[in-house]
Amino acid sequence: MNIQIKPIHKDDILQIIPLLRKLNTKTPLEILKKRVVEISLFSNYECIGLFKDDDLIGISGLWYSTRHYIGKSVEPDHVIIDESFRGQHLGKQFFKWIHNYTQQKGCEAIELNAYTSNPKSHKFY
Repeated sequence: MNIQIKPIHKDDILQIIPLLRKLNTKTPLEILKKRVVEISLFSNYECIGLFKDDDLIGISGLWYSTRHYIGKSVEPDHVIIDESFRGQHLGKQFFKWIHNYTQQKGCEAIELNAYTSNPKSHKFY
């Protein structure tokens, strides 16, 4: 399996919509697209893609900030790996890459929020 992890360029940001729709089924599609384009324009946001060959199979948004109590930090957001690729340790590989990547960008901490209604994510993290 040829796996590649890399930032998704702002011009290609709408390619995350099919995966994002699996997490966000309530927001109308056109509004979701508009919001994704808008957030991709922020200087403190970046989206990382997990690719198998050329197919996008996982995403994580990264929000960067500086906090007085921990310094420069990153918060992974809307993290998802396509169901058909789960259980193959790709999530662990994805987060290891994110950790190394954000450390190289000067981040001192990673903060994570998970919905209480998503117990599978609690077990993963």
